[in-house]
Amino acid sequence: MLSRVANSIYWLNRYVERAENVARFVDVNLNLLLDSPGVIQQWQPIVITTGDLPLFQQRYGEVTEENVIQFLTFDRDYPNSIISCLRLARENARSIREIISSEMWEQVNSFYLMVKDVANSGLKTSELPEFFEKVKMDGHLFSGIMDATMSHNEAWHFGRMGRFLERSDKTSRILDVKYYILLPSIKDIGTPLDEVQWMALLKSASAYEMYRKRQQHRITPNGIVEFLILDREFPRSIQYCLSATELSLNQIIGMPQGMKKHPVEKVLGRLCSELDYLTIEEIIQTGLHEFLDNLQTRINQTGEKIFETFFDLKPIE
Repeated sequence: MLSRVANSIYWLNRYVERAENVARFVDVNLNLLLDSPGVIQQWQPIVITTGDLPLFQQRYGEVTEENVIQFLTFDRDYPNSIISCLRLARENARSIREIISSEMWEQVNSFYLMVKDVANSGLKTSELPEFFEKVKMDGHLFSGIMDATMSHNEAWHFGRMGRFLERSDKTSRILDVKYYILLPSIKDIGTPLDEVQWMALLKSASAYEMYRKRQQHRITPNGIVEFLILDREFPRSIQYCLSATELSLNQIIGMPQGMKKHPVEKVLGRLCSELDYLTIEEIIQTGLHEFLDNLQTRINQTGEKIFETFFDLKPIE
């Protein structure tokens, strides 16, 4: 497969997944407001977890609901906003229309145009939850269309690898939002407000029902952290996403399981192996934020190795 084609379908999926997950970040606070109207919303943690707080402060200054939502959703000059991600996804899809299905192209195109229309017309605060729900559903729809209409060949595995690597990173950042929200109010740990915040986080990760079924309806911080990091069956957990990434990587490279030749196989394989034997007690002992911070660094390293292995072709000397 051409490096250009592999790169485009990989990033097409990463950008669609990123747009969907940015909607989930904002949804953490919106869900919290709906579930507990008296709670004070904190918007700075959402920006902190993106890693782009300095850029936000430079461009917007004050951290307000309106500024954060504009920055993360409709800011055309911020490359990780929902509208920017979908514009880039659309550009990648356009460049490989001969590879992807017509249904995939139609979905990513209509997805982008929907967000563009909303950006141009504006939204009332009361309309935000419905809009972000639409963003999440359109992201699900694109993934389902790709899996249902595209041959599960090498190109499909590049797309799947991009989707799940992006999702693993963003699930870790959704969890990190809770850490930053708790910092100013340690006294709230273990209170009904604390439970409401954890429930809001579960809902934002589309994990509420599956968690309740697995944990027999008990809402506990350790149970939620374990579910979103280490569960092997839930498709948004970090362990599931990284295992799916590794599976597609193995299919692309074509090496037997256990024979790791490329640097990306070693980096990702080591990370997946460690998660296989990790316990929730070890995560808590390390510190949730410290663990997630290290995990995000290693996920980024995996992305860099994927680029070096498949997309960064050196000229022949």
